[in-house]
Amino acid sequence: MESYAICSPSTTFVPSISSISLSRRSFSSSCKSPVITNRFIEPLGCSSSFSSSASHLFGSHSRFSLLNPKPFAPHLNTYRPQKSIQASSSSDEKVKSPDSAPQGAKLLPLAVSVAIGVIVRFFVPKPVELSSQAWQLLSIFLSTIAGLVLSPLPVGAWAFLGLTTSIVTKTLTFSTAFSAFTSEVIWLIVISFFFARGFVKTGLGDRIATYFVKWLGKSTLGLSYGLTISEALIAPAMPSTTARAGGVFLPIIKSLSLSAGSRPRDPSAKKLGSYLVQSQFQSAGNSSALYLTAAAQNLLCLQLAEELGVKIASPWISWFKAASLPAFVSLLATPFILYKLYPPETKDTPEAPAMAAKKLEQMGPVTRNEWVMVGTMILAVSLWVFGDALGIASVVTAMLGLSILLLLGVLDWDDCLSEKSAWDTLAWFAVLVGMAGQLTNLGIVTWMSDCVAKSLQSLSLSWPGAFVLLQASYFFIHYLFASQTGHVGALFSAFLAMHLASGVPGVLAALALAYNTNLFGALTHYSSGQAAVYYGAGFVDLPDVFKIGFIMAVINAAIWGVVGGFWWKFLGLY
Repeated sequence: MESYAICSPSTTFVPSISSISLSRRSFSSSCKSPVITNRFIEPLGCSSSFSSSASHLFGSHSRFSLLNPKPFAPHLNTYRPQKSIQASSSSDEKVKSPDSAPQGAKLLPLAVSVAIGVIVRFFVPKPVELSSQAWQLLSIFLSTIAGLVLSPLPVGAWAFLGLTTSIVTKTLTFSTAFSAFTSEVIWLIVISFFFARGFVKTGLGDRIATYFVKWLGKSTLGLSYGLTISEALIAPAMPSTTARAGGVFLPIIKSLSLSAGSRPRDPSAKKLGSYLVQSQFQSAGNSSALYLTAAAQNLLCLQLAEELGVKIASPWISWFKAASLPAFVSLLATPFILYKLYPPETKDTPEAPAMAAKKLEQMGPVTRNEWVMVGTMILAVSLWVFGDALGIASVVTAMLGLSILLLLGVLDWDDCLSEKSAWDTLAWFAVLVGMAGQLTNLGIVTWMSDCVAKSLQSLSLSWPGAFVLLQASYFFIHYLFASQTGHVGALFSAFLAMHLASGVPGVLAALALAYNTNLFGALTHYSSGQAAVYYGAGFVDLPDVFKIGFIMAVINAAIWGVVGGFWWKFLGLY
């Protein structure tokens, strides 16, 4: 749900954290070359001096802040806080300077994105099996996807241009082009952003994580397990991995690290901060894969699967049941594996439980709004689990939950209006889902899947062999993407159709692709919203991000492939 751009080092982009306001460290540097990062450019070879504090979360609503770091970070006062920046989860905001480039589309990404569609439409021969309308829509869709990768404009703006083109060229009618804006799944995703905002605004997520630090934080490994378990517990009711990272866990990790003398952009980062960041970053994908409602892209995957005729009964329960064993094994294994592969210099943190206890004391008793948030989330999760039996749709459950939060004042309408990421997501998700649905209706997806299936049959692959090959391709092609949801919108339908054409059982194929969508979010520093959050903290070096990302991808593939394979056989998915 993020957009990304390649630009010159003189242009600074800031990462978005689901509308969370974070205080970035100012820096001066002599830069050699830019590196693509998640919504901002981090120069290579820079000598930087950073102040290290995170500003209040969601403006004045959050009650706890690293700008007032006690009792977690007594060393934080050695850093001088700089100006705050506001970020939003689906758009890039440029920090203006006197010599800023002109506003508008970036010419090179624009030219490449448009050229791809033009070449397909006018220079690639149309297959006889397809209509002119289908081929023209495919060319527009490919230009739209190219723009998501190259970012000539922010994601929402570029998607709107693609939608407009499809109507102006009479490829789609107005009503057909906008049909996906009434999708229940898309509105469920939008409302999930408001739930995540409520968790941060009330401080409930912070309180839960701090309790686990108090209970398990006597050692660095225990501290990591405490943070990992707490994220797994709040994930189903806080359906944004980026918001969990920036609004709950990174501030705690920063405080603990600085109190142990582990500072960002400094050799001391290896003491504690580097390990905690890597562990939480690599574990987050498994937490998101564990529950249907733990990440927005999960809901989109099931929507696209249903359009291809793969309908999963009791989706919340079916998703959790299939993910539970491999996800639990990965969650338990990840902190320990990284403790061996990427060991912290500080092994014991005896002061962490005391600091957590003091912080909880400063937080005071659970507030009325926190109790309302707890009750609302228990109601929502219960109805998501049992809604099918009661005849209550998931989106209706979300609407009820949001209505309760608005009626009781936990959220106000200004909170919803200012959640730009939600409205931006509504716009570009709907465009992608609508185009993908029409590609299916016009026979494009079936034609592509048949072509791939014939190629796989020529290799004499059985469906298990095709399953492994397609899943690996879907996973590692994410090195070319800077957005999990963009990857889903571009490739999920096509890859699912290829699985089906190769004889892979539909539910198994759809769920495995959806789980993979969460796991590849930790491949690189630009692969997801949470990647930008954790890498931007400054505790982890770029080469380590790529190295650990690849190693853990292989380990996760082994766990989910072996443990998941036996488990899914036991559940009767194949």
